[in-house]
Amino acid sequence: MAIYRQSLPQLQGDLFLGDGGLETILIFHKGFDLPCFASFPLVNDPRGRVILEEYYANYLAIAEQFNTGMILDSPTWRASQDWGDRLGHSASVLKDLNQQSIQLLEAIRSQWSHLQKPIVISGCLGPRGDGYQAEARMDVPTAAAYHRPQIETFAESNADLVSAYTLNYIDEALGVVLAAQNTGIPITISFTVETDGRLPSGETLEEAICTIDAATDSYTSYFSINCAHPSHFHSVLTREVSWVQRIRSIRANASRLSHAELDEATELDIGNPLELGQDYQALLATFRQINVLGGCCGTDPRHLQAIAAACASLWSA
Repeated sequence: MAIYRQSLPQLQGDLFLGDGGLETILIFHKGFDLPCFASFPLVNDPRGRVILEEYYANYLAIAEQFNTGMILDSPTWRASQDWGDRLGHSASVLKDLNQQSIQLLEAIRSQWSHLQKPIVISGCLGPRGDGYQAEARMDVPTAAAYHRPQIETFAESNADLVSAYTLNYIDEALGVVLAAQNTGIPITISFTVETDGRLPSGETLEEAICTIDAATDSYTSYFSINCAHPSHFHSVLTREVSWVQRIRSIRANASRLSHAELDEATELDIGNPLELGQDYQALLATFRQINVLGGCCGTDPRHLQAIAAACASLWSA
């Protein structure tokens, strides 16, 4: 049974940490070849499973050090059917791997049950297409139908919620929310933005959040920004407006480079972990509703350590 599905503890305002850039760590630090940037097949690979367990343990240790809650996102960002087809996985195999991913997180949560704060299990999903480019867009019904099987699999599991990351245009995000709403599982939506703070589609964060909330009676538990550096979006956020208050989570890239520059890069840009922690602190000093902090591309435990060190004091002041 899902422990927190009926009452997500991160909505109460305590500090929660997430993990970092899973795929970039696996490729650049652990030497894995990840076709299609997909990490979910590793749950059925003995070495891969051990590496995943170690990966999550590193972040749980930081949560323990700073006495924060923890969001465990499953390694299933690419585990929807189009990507499964490219990797040679049938629908039934894909469903099993999604289920195994949640079961892995359940086992890890059990191993860390001594923590004082909650550990929340999130079923992670990603865009149907490229996370950096809003091409070959779906309309809302098509997006809902495409993402529904993965969302239903998470709903049948013991995941506490579904988290959709790196979405880059409104219609796909709205379809995801409608599929979750029809399934009855909580959902969070995370957009990526370009250096001007707009979605790759050209739509604004304000348009995206307001459109989705209006169409779904604000069903989304909260919104997030991921796969972009804080310098790319800080300037478009205004404390007084209600749509900004719906943003509760940040999972930033380590690098200040644009998406186009990152696509061309041949080496991993880890940025400066201490500066990234300071960037988070500056955001949170103004936007105190933001309480779920993780990392995206290029981040690793060094970055989350710096983020926690810079921000935890805001909850003890």
